[in-house]
Amino acid sequence: MVAAIPFVGRFGWLLYDKISGFGTFVTFMTAVASRIIAHPMRCLKLSLLGPQLYVVGVASIPVVAITGAFIGMILALEGFDQFAALGQEARLGSIINISVTKQIGPVLAAVMVAGRVGCALAAELGTMAVTEQLDAMRAMDADPLRILVAPRVIACIVMTPLLTIYSDLLGAWGAWFVTCQIFGVASVDYWYHTASVVDWWDPASGLLKSVFFGGAIGLISCYKGFTCSAGAAGVGRAATNAFVASFLAIILLNLVLAEFFGTIYSLVFAKPLDLIQ
Repeated sequence: MVAAIPFVGRFGWLLYDKISGFGTFVTFMTAVASRIIAHPMRCLKLSLLGPQLYVVGVASIPVVAITGAFIGMILALEGFDQFAALGQEARLGSIINISVTKQIGPVLAAVMVAGRVGCALAAELGTMAVTEQLDAMRAMDADPLRILVAPRVIACIVMTPLLTIYSDLLGAWGAWFVTCQIFGVASVDYWYHTASVVDWWDPASGLLKSVFFGGAIGLISCYKGFTCSAGAAGVGRAATNAFVASFLAIILLNLVLAEFFGTIYSLVFAKPLDLIQ
């Protein structure tokens, strides 16, 4: 019983620390949102936003392209034998493409952004915090949230959906290459069955998810950088924690948004017969 008391105390302090940290993050997120809403044109200045759009979007194209294409190829390689055993190999593309556009494409693009960009944002801002550059900006009456954080968050929100489109297209192309060019399925059948299964709602819901993913990545990464502990080790921990927290947020948001968009689709777009059944 005596040994259990220190354990309970440590658990209580850990729980308190996590709840307090989440409250601090919510305050940080609210402050950033207020800057964007109150001064949108200042946050959208090309001199501030342009470099971040390049870093987040253009520079991430190669890794997103490689990931998307190879995921489509792998899904086609793994699934072809099962579909061929049922005589339905022509329908393989429809299953892969609906999975890519709704789930795999947005999640993979966001994870690549979190790994490549999120860590860099946390390390960059963490270094500025450790070297007291953020304090110097405040001393000169400059707002770090508006100048540093808001453009980075906006860039993540804008570019993550565009990278998701790129990931979806490369995933569909990779699956088509393996299915049609290697296994010999007719391209007409591949695209016909894809068009019959994948409607506009599937890629649209994936793109809407990616908007939330991008916002989460930008906010979490910048927050980890701003709250970085002192020293080089602190910067390294901030970069690592930024990726881990962003990845967990992506998975959690994907679960919640998948259920939300599924419910919206069933209520708004389902046929009356489907609702009766």
